[in-house]
Amino acid sequence: MIGQMAFDLPPVHGFGRDHFFVSPANALALAAVDGWREWPRGKLMLCGPSGSGKTHLTQVWAADTGAQVVQGADLGAADLPALVAHSAIAVENAHTVSRSPEAEVALFHLHNLITPSGRLLLTAPTPARDWGLGLADLKSRMEATQIARLGAPDEALLSAVLVKLFADRQVTVPPSLIGWMVRRMERSIAAARALVAALDTQALALGKPITRALAANLLNTIEED
Repeated sequence: MIGQMAFDLPPVHGFGRDHFFVSPANALALAAVDGWREWPRGKLMLCGPSGSGKTHLTQVWAADTGAQVVQGADLGAADLPALVAHSAIAVENAHTVSRSPEAEVALFHLHNLITPSGRLLLTAPTPARDWGLGLADLKSRMEATQIARLGAPDEALLSAVLVKLFADRQVTVPPSLIGWMVRRMERSIAAARALVAALDTQALALGKPITRALAANLLNTIEED
């Protein structure tokens, strides 16, 4: 018998405000981002672990402000005058500038070139003091930037993230399965992404829906590793 052919299509990610689930883990960070008109010195640092929602919040803010989004690792080769022509700029993974003296210098100049009416949002997993910056002037400016933190996901947030991740892959699972997985999986959004991707891949390969038995088998395998 010929098995079912599996087409592992890329997930469709939703980064709009409507897709951002608010919980105690991220409510304060969302309020800080929404208060961009009042940021001290026009700058805000958004800190949180991988998968905590930094990119999603950045996209929400960019949609609200028309901000230009750039990666920290790309700043060394960026056209800074063209970049600062935008009234709002977001630097994602700003901590990666520490890998390149040119990127550190570029971020330093970016701080200085922001106009009084401009806004600068930066994201990183940790505060700037932990990045190993070599440029003292940049380090002082970064450490003076207001910080908003994204915490580890609570059950409500993790449940919503699982539902969204399955929806991004156009997969529907019973609500009871979502709650069952949340109580047994690692409490992180990165783990949720890995779990959903693995479940989708296995279900496609087997030609079967995602069930509690399939999830239990996969979670047991993860624990053994």
